[in-house]
Amino acid sequence: MKVGSLFAGIGGFDLGLERAGMQVVWQVEQDPWCQRILNKHWPDVPCYTDIHDVKGTHVEPVDVLCGGFPCPVVSQAARGRNVAVSLWPEYARLVRELQPSYVIVENVEGLLSAGRGFGDVLGDLAACGFDAVWRVLRASDFGAPHHRARVWLVGYTHRDGEPDFSLDDEVAGVPWLRESVWGWAAAPVGLGVADGVLERLDRLRGLGNSLVPQIPEWIGGRILAREAEIHAQV
Repeated sequence: MKVGSLFAGIGGFDLGLERAGMQVVWQVEQDPWCQRILNKHWPDVPCYTDIHDVKGTHVEPVDVLCGGFPCPVVSQAARGRNVAVSLWPEYARLVRELQPSYVIVENVEGLLSAGRGFGDVLGDLAACGFDAVWRVLRASDFGAPHHRARVWLVGYTHRDGEPDFSLDDEVAGVPWLRESVWGWAAAPVGLGVADGVLERLDRLRGLGNSLVPQIPEWIGGRILAREAEIHAQV
């Protein structure tokens, strides 16, 4: 399945979905430091700078559209600050234009609070013909040495006779994630403090906005399993 990655950051979504067996065919990311990381690991994948300039008619069609849209207005850390407006409307525009089979959304847990925009996300997906399921998942659920609770939502097209999609399975004991060769190690001390102040701050920002790839890998595996079940019915 082909993937379009919005707000790609340093490629956490991309790495996880590729490890599940999908193919990332284009990315969108505006941060120059993150762009360098993406170009290093996906040198042949087009990376667009501004989501406002990305049109569904100008990019390769995809089966899965994914991304954690910037929405600092719902972040607990953003209280009392002059913060930017959510970019969900641009995400929703591309959902309408591209009509993928699946949409994967990640955001801070505060998105679920009343008046923080979650209703808009569900309403826009429903208007595009998607059912949706969601769940709060933590990096620590997958064996990471930190908490990082995030809401994960999967929108999916659902034709008559096709199986539902679920995120309700147990995740804490997933051995193929927790015990894989890319399992967790202790966090590095200093995070490159010898690289200079600017580079260190860029790295901290990139890491802080990222996600653990094990979660999209798990979700991607569930999507592929559903697709296999659908094709087996044909």
